Amino acid sequence: MNQYLVDFDLPLEFSQEFINLIPDQQRQIEELMAGGIVLSYALSSDRSRVWATINAESEDEVNEILHTMPLIQFMEPTIYELEFYNATGNGLPAISLN
Repeated sequence: MNQYLVDFDLPLEFSQEFINLIPDQQRQIEELMAGGIVLSYALSSDRSRVWATINAESEDEVNEILHTMPLIQFMEPTIYELEFYNATGNGLPAISLN
């Protein structure tokens, strides 16, 4: 499995259609994260860019994943294959069964 960084350019102004699709986009991202497909997802503070790190076998598979996202019609993605991806845990403590 390879990791890819996807850099999305967002529109300068968000249409009502875009805004209406945000909850669907959030649900899709949550599902992809729960499945280990999307590793990270971040929005810039000026809301002009989104970055996602994705597990996939190929760039074609990344494109297939991107086209399941409700907002893809409004975003311009650029895909970069990563040599490696290191990250810390999500900050939750480990579960102890004792």
